[in-house]
Amino acid sequence: YGQTGSGKTYTMLGPQLEGNFAFSTEDESELGIIPRATQEVFRLISEKPPGSYWVEVSVVEVYNNEIFDLLAKDSYGKVLGIKRDVVTTREGKSDVPLLTHEIVENASEFLHLVNKGLQLRVRHPTLVHAHSSRSHLVVTLTITTVVFGDSFGTSWEDEQTSQRLNKEVSCTFPQKMRDNKSSSSSGASSPVQLEATEKMKQVKTRLQLVDLAGSECVGMSGVTGAALRETSFINRSLSALADVLGAIAEQRSHVPYRNSKLTHLLQDSVGGDAKLLVMLCISPGQK
Repeated sequence: YGQTGSGKTYTMLGPQLEGNFAFSTEDESELGIIPRATQEVFRLISEKPPGSYWVEVSVVEVYNNEIFDLLAKDSYGKVLGIKRDVVTTREGKSDVPLLTHEIVENASEFLHLVNKGLQLRVRHPTLVHAHSSRSHLVVTLTITTVVFGDSFGTSWEDEQTSQRLNKEVSCTFPQKMRDNKSSSSSGASSPVQLEATEKMKQVKTRLQLVDLAGSECVGMSGVTGAALRETSFINRSLSALADVLGAIAEQRSHVPYRNSKLTHLLQDSVGGDAKLLVMLCISPGQK
Protein backbone atom coordinates (compact mmCIF):
# COMPACT_ATOMS: atom_id res chain seq x y z
CA TYR A 1 0.00 0.00 0.00
CA GLY A 2 1.30 3.48 -0.82
CA GLN A 3 1.04 6.39 -3.22
CA THR A 4 1.94 6.12 -6.88
CA GLY A 5 5.66 5.64 -7.56
CA SER A 6 6.52 4.75 -3.95
CA GLY A 7 7.94 1.30 -4.77
CA LYS A 8 5.01 -1.13 -4.26
CA THR A 9 5.58 -3.17 -7.44
CA TYR A 10 9.34 -3.24 -6.79
CA THR A 11 8.67 -4.50 -3.25
CA MET A 12 6.35 -7.28 -4.44
CA LEU A 13 8.15 -8.34 -7.62
CA GLY A 14 11.71 -7.01 -7.45
CA PRO A 15 13.46 -5.41 -10.45
CA GLN A 16 11.57 -5.74 -13.73
CA LEU A 17 13.13 -6.28 -17.13
CA GLU A 18 12.73 -3.14 -19.23
CA GLY A 19 10.38 -3.34 -22.18
CA ASN A 20 8.21 -6.34 -21.30
CA PHE A 21 7.71 -5.74 -17.54
CA ALA A 22 8.64 -9.34 -16.70
CA PHE A 23 10.34 -9.53 -13.35
CA SER A 24 13.95 -10.66 -13.13
CA THR A 25 15.09 -13.43 -10.79
CA GLU A 26 18.79 -13.17 -11.58
CA ASP A 27 19.87 -11.15 -8.52
CA GLU A 28 18.85 -13.12 -5.42
CA SER A 29 19.37 -10.16 -3.06
CA GLU A 30 16.88 -8.04 -5.06
CA LEU A 31 14.05 -10.60 -5.23
CA GLY A 32 10.61 -9.25 -4.33
CA ILE A 33 8.12 -10.72 -1.87
CA ILE A 34 6.19 -12.78 -4.46
CA PRO A 35 9.17 -14.83 -5.72
CA ARG A 36 10.62 -15.10 -2.19
CA ALA A 37 7.32 -16.34 -0.70
CA THR A 38 6.90 -18.89 -3.48
CA GLN A 39 10.40 -20.27 -3.09
CA GLU A 40 9.76 -20.67 0.64
CA VAL A 41 6.41 -22.45 0.03
CA PHE A 42 8.03 -24.98 -2.31
CA ARG A 43 11.00 -25.43 0.06
CA LEU A 44 8.57 -26.39 2.85
CA ILE A 45 6.62 -28.71 0.53
CA SER A 46 9.85 -30.45 -0.54
CA GLU A 47 10.32 -31.57 3.08
CA LYS A 48 6.95 -33.37 3.08
CA PRO A 49 6.08 -36.81 1.64
CA PRO A 50 5.78 -36.75 -2.19
CA GLY A 51 2.20 -36.36 -3.39
CA SER A 52 0.80 -35.07 -0.08
CA TYR A 53 0.60 -31.47 -1.36
CA TRP A 54 -0.14 -29.77 -4.65
CA VAL A 55 -0.20 -26.08 -5.59
CA GLU A 56 -2.44 -24.15 -7.99
CA VAL A 57 -1.95 -20.54 -9.03
CA SER A 58 -4.30 -17.84 -10.35
CA VAL A 59 -3.39 -14.31 -11.47
CA VAL A 60 -6.03 -11.58 -11.66
CA GLU A 61 -6.12 -7.81 -11.82
CA VAL A 62 -8.86 -5.56 -10.44
CA TYR A 63 -9.16 -2.78 -13.02
CA ASN A 64 -11.89 -0.09 -12.89
CA ASN A 65 -13.70 -2.23 -10.30
CA GLU A 66 -13.80 -5.26 -12.62
CA ILE A 67 -11.92 -8.54 -12.17
CA PHE A 68 -9.86 -9.78 -15.13
CA ASP A 69 -8.41 -13.29 -15.35
CA LEU A 70 -4.86 -12.79 -16.65
CA LEU A 71 -4.28 -16.52 -17.27
CA ALA A 72 -7.38 -17.12 -19.41
CA LYS A 73 -6.93 -18.04 -23.06
CA ASP A 74 -9.24 -17.66 -26.04
CA SER A 75 -10.06 -20.48 -28.50
CA TYR A 76 -6.90 -19.73 -30.50
CA GLY A 77 -4.65 -20.12 -27.48
CA LYS A 78 -4.02 -16.38 -27.34
CA VAL A 79 -3.83 -14.92 -23.84
CA LEU A 80 -6.55 -12.38 -23.07
CA GLY A 81 -7.67 -10.71 -19.86
CA ILE A 82 -11.17 -12.16 -19.52
CA LYS A 83 -13.64 -10.54 -17.13
CA ARG A 84 -14.78 -12.56 -14.11
CA ASP A 85 -16.99 -11.86 -11.12
CA VAL A 86 -16.65 -12.58 -7.42
CA VAL A 87 -19.41 -14.29 -5.45
CA THR A 88 -19.97 -15.38 -1.86
CA THR A 89 -20.56 -19.12 -1.50
CA ARG A 90 -23.04 -20.79 0.86
CA GLU A 91 -20.18 -21.35 3.30
CA GLY A 92 -19.55 -17.59 3.36
CA LYS A 93 -16.30 -17.77 1.37
CA SER A 94 -15.46 -15.45 -1.52
CA ASP A 95 -14.99 -17.28 -4.82
CA VAL A 96 -14.46 -16.39 -8.49
CA PRO A 97 -16.34 -18.90 -10.70
CA LEU A 98 -14.57 -20.06 -13.90
CA LEU A 99 -11.26 -18.54 -12.78
CA THR A 100 -8.21 -20.17 -14.39
CA HIS A 101 -6.16 -22.22 -11.92
CA GLU A 102 -2.88 -23.69 -13.18
CA ILE A 103 -1.09 -26.49 -11.29
CA VAL A 104 2.58 -25.72 -10.65
CA GLU A 105 5.22 -28.08 -9.28
CA ASN A 106 8.06 -25.68 -8.54
CA ALA A 107 8.86 -21.99 -8.13
CA SER A 108 10.12 -21.52 -11.70
CA GLU A 109 6.81 -22.78 -13.19
CA PHE A 110 4.97 -20.38 -10.90
CA LEU A 111 7.15 -17.40 -11.84
CA HIS A 112 6.66 -18.17 -15.54
CA LEU A 113 2.87 -17.98 -15.12
CA VAL A 114 3.03 -14.75 -13.12
CA ASN A 115 5.27 -13.21 -15.79
CA LYS A 116 2.73 -14.23 -18.41
CA GLY A 117 0.00 -12.44 -16.46
CA LEU A 118 2.14 -9.35 -15.93
CA GLN A 119 2.38 -8.76 -19.68
CA LEU A 120 -1.35 -7.97 -19.68
CA ARG A 121 -1.43 -5.71 -16.64
CA VAL A 122 -2.78 -2.23 -17.40
CA ARG A 123 -0.21 0.59 -17.20
CA HIS A 124 -0.36 4.26 -18.08
CA PRO A 125 2.34 6.96 -17.87
CA THR A 126 1.62 9.93 -15.60
CA LEU A 127 3.62 13.01 -14.63
CA VAL A 128 4.55 11.26 -11.39
CA HIS A 129 5.36 7.75 -12.65
CA ALA A 130 6.27 6.63 -16.19
CA HIS A 131 5.10 3.03 -15.67
CA SER A 132 2.17 3.57 -13.31
CA SER A 133 0.18 0.38 -12.57
CA ARG A 134 -3.50 1.14 -13.14
CA SER A 135 -4.83 -2.03 -11.52
CA HIS A 136 -4.51 -4.09 -8.36
CA LEU A 137 -2.61 -7.33 -9.02
CA VAL A 138 -3.72 -10.37 -6.97
CA VAL A 139 -1.61 -13.54 -7.22
CA THR A 140 -3.20 -16.47 -5.39
CA LEU A 141 -1.49 -19.71 -4.38
CA THR A 142 -3.96 -22.44 -3.39
CA ILE A 143 -2.18 -25.24 -1.52
CA THR A 144 -4.14 -28.50 -1.19
CA THR A 145 -2.96 -30.84 1.56
CA VAL A 146 -3.93 -34.49 1.80
CA VAL A 147 -4.60 -35.25 5.47
CA PHE A 148 -5.19 -38.69 6.96
CA GLY A 149 -7.09 -39.44 10.15
CA ASP A 150 -9.59 -37.39 12.12
CA SER A 151 -7.13 -34.74 13.28
CA PHE A 152 -5.16 -32.25 11.21
CA GLY A 153 -1.90 -33.43 12.78
CA THR A 154 -0.25 -36.12 10.64
CA SER A 155 1.82 -38.71 12.49
CA TRP A 156 4.87 -40.51 11.13
CA GLU A 157 2.78 -43.68 10.60
CA ASP A 158 0.18 -41.68 8.66
CA GLU A 159 2.88 -40.28 6.38
CA GLN A 160 4.15 -43.81 5.67
CA THR A 161 0.58 -44.91 4.89
CA SER A 162 0.19 -41.82 2.69
CA GLN A 163 3.22 -42.79 0.64
CA ARG A 164 1.98 -46.38 0.24
CA LEU A 165 -1.47 -45.21 -0.81
CA ASN A 166 -0.36 -42.67 -3.41
CA LYS A 167 -1.24 -44.97 -6.29
CA GLU A 168 -4.51 -46.28 -4.84
CA VAL A 169 -5.95 -42.80 -4.15
CA SER A 170 -4.58 -41.12 -7.28
CA CYS A 171 -8.16 -40.50 -8.45
CA THR A 172 -8.31 -37.60 -5.99
CA PHE A 173 -5.28 -35.85 -7.47
CA PRO A 174 -5.24 -33.43 -10.41
CA GLN A 175 -4.45 -34.86 -13.84
CA LYS A 176 -0.96 -33.35 -13.93
CA MET A 177 -0.07 -35.06 -10.66
CA ARG A 178 -1.50 -38.40 -11.86
CA ASP A 179 0.51 -38.25 -15.07
CA ASN A 180 3.71 -38.23 -13.04
CA LYS A 181 2.85 -41.40 -11.13
CA SER A 182 3.52 -44.89 -12.47
CA SER A 183 0.42 -46.99 -13.08
CA SER A 184 -0.51 -49.14 -10.10
CA SER A 185 -0.52 -52.91 -10.33
CA SER A 186 -3.89 -54.63 -10.45
CA GLY A 187 -5.20 -56.39 -7.36
CA ALA A 188 -7.66 -55.84 -4.54
CA SER A 189 -6.81 -53.21 -1.92
CA SER A 190 -6.24 -54.45 1.61
CA PRO A 191 -8.70 -53.47 4.40
CA VAL A 192 -6.03 -51.16 5.89
CA GLN A 193 -5.69 -49.29 2.57
CA LEU A 194 -9.46 -48.92 2.17
CA GLU A 195 -9.86 -47.62 5.72
CA ALA A 196 -7.06 -45.09 5.26
CA THR A 197 -8.54 -43.96 1.96
CA GLU A 198 -11.88 -43.29 3.65
CA LYS A 199 -10.14 -41.21 6.34
CA MET A 200 -8.36 -39.04 3.79
CA LYS A 201 -9.31 -35.36 3.74
CA GLN A 202 -8.25 -32.43 1.61
CA VAL A 203 -7.44 -29.13 3.30
CA LYS A 204 -7.10 -26.05 1.11
CA THR A 205 -4.95 -23.10 2.18
CA ARG A 206 -4.90 -19.82 0.28
CA LEU A 207 -1.98 -17.39 0.12
CA GLN A 208 -2.84 -14.13 -1.65
CA LEU A 209 0.00 -11.82 -2.67
CA VAL A 210 -1.24 -8.37 -3.65
CA ASP A 211 0.37 -5.44 -5.44
CA LEU A 212 -2.10 -2.60 -5.02
CA ALA A 213 -2.37 0.28 -7.46
CA GLY A 214 -1.09 3.54 -6.01
CA SER A 215 -3.24 6.24 -4.49
CA GLU A 216 -2.94 9.33 -6.66
CA CYS A 217 -3.35 13.10 -6.41
CA VAL A 218 -4.83 14.18 -9.74
CA GLY A 219 -3.30 17.66 -9.46
CA MET A 220 0.19 16.15 -9.33
CA SER A 221 -0.23 13.23 -11.76
CA GLY A 222 -1.89 15.39 -14.44
CA VAL A 223 -4.09 12.57 -15.75
CA THR A 224 -7.07 13.24 -18.02
CA GLY A 225 -9.66 11.20 -19.90
CA ALA A 226 -9.48 7.40 -19.42
CA ALA A 227 -6.56 7.70 -17.00
CA LEU A 228 -8.59 10.10 -14.83
CA ARG A 229 -11.39 7.50 -14.70
CA GLU A 230 -8.81 4.88 -13.67
CA THR A 231 -7.59 7.15 -10.87
CA SER A 232 -11.14 7.57 -9.60
CA PHE A 233 -11.66 3.79 -9.41
CA ILE A 234 -8.22 3.24 -7.81
CA ASN A 235 -8.80 5.81 -5.06
CA ARG A 236 -12.35 4.55 -4.38
CA SER A 237 -11.20 0.93 -4.02
CA LEU A 238 -8.35 1.95 -1.69
CA SER A 239 -10.83 3.92 0.43
CA ALA A 240 -13.04 0.81 0.55
CA LEU A 241 -10.03 -1.24 1.74
CA ALA A 242 -9.33 1.36 4.46
CA ASP A 243 -13.00 1.18 5.54
CA VAL A 244 -12.79 -2.64 5.81
CA LEU A 245 -9.57 -2.56 7.84
CA GLY A 246 -11.04 0.15 10.07
CA ALA A 247 -14.21 -1.88 10.69
CA ILE A 248 -12.16 -4.97 11.60
CA ALA A 249 -9.83 -2.99 13.89
CA GLU A 250 -12.82 -1.44 15.70
CA GLN A 251 -14.63 -4.82 15.79
CA ARG A 252 -17.76 -3.38 14.18
CA SER A 253 -20.68 -5.76 13.58
CA HIS A 254 -20.72 -4.97 9.85
CA VAL A 255 -17.59 -5.06 7.69
CA PRO A 256 -18.30 -3.48 4.25
CA TYR A 257 -16.48 -6.06 2.06
CA ARG A 258 -18.90 -5.65 -0.83
CA ASN A 259 -18.32 -1.94 -1.35
CA SER A 260 -15.56 -2.84 -3.81
CA LYS A 261 -14.60 -5.84 -5.97
CA LEU A 262 -11.12 -5.58 -4.45
CA THR A 263 -12.27 -6.04 -0.85
CA HIS A 264 -14.85 -8.69 -1.84
CA LEU A 265 -12.10 -10.66 -3.64
CA LEU A 266 -9.74 -10.37 -0.65
CA GLN A 267 -12.40 -11.03 2.01
CA ASP A 268 -11.02 -14.44 3.06
CA SER A 269 -7.47 -13.08 3.35
CA VAL A 270 -8.46 -9.98 5.35
CA GLY A 271 -11.15 -11.19 7.74
CA GLY A 272 -12.00 -14.32 9.71
CA ASP A 273 -9.00 -16.26 10.98
CA ALA A 274 -6.68 -15.04 8.21
CA LYS A 275 -3.32 -13.43 8.91
CA LEU A 276 -2.86 -10.12 7.08
CA LEU A 277 0.38 -8.24 6.55
CA VAL A 278 0.20 -4.75 5.05
CA MET A 279 3.45 -3.22 3.85
CA LEU A 280 3.40 0.56 3.65
CA CYS A 281 5.58 2.21 1.02
CA ILE A 282 6.30 5.82 2.03
CA SER A 283 7.49 8.39 -0.51
CA PRO A 284 9.51 11.38 0.66
CA GLY A 285 7.57 14.63 0.31
CA GLN A 286 8.88 17.51 -1.81
CA LYS A 287 9.26 19.59 1.34
